[in-house]
Amino acid sequence: MDENKERAKGKLDEVVGNVKQGFGNLTGNERLEAEGRAQELGGESRQSVAKGVGTAKGAAEETKGNLKEGAGNLFGNDRLAAEGEVDQIQGEGRQRFNQ
Repeated sequence: MDENKERAKGKLDEVVGNVKQGFGNLTGNERLEAEGRAQELGGESRQSVAKGVGTAKGAAEETKGNLKEGAGNLFGNDRLAAEGEVDQIQGEGRQRFNQ
């Protein structure tokens, strides 16, 4: 799952749902208003799931980086240690982005 695409799709559903809700309210169309609310809630849920996936991927990436850095330090491999540090930073960034 590409969590960024899912977040964007969720945001779009949320916005379209809001528009439908407003139009239904304006015209007195309760069905359209309800459909809009359902679509809005679906979009919010989709975004939440995508954020959870992104956070989990970031945590895994950070853990992988910790292991690589540790192995690099243990075996005196500076390149592996540096790659591990980069992975850690990327994982931390992904987690912050998805909070």
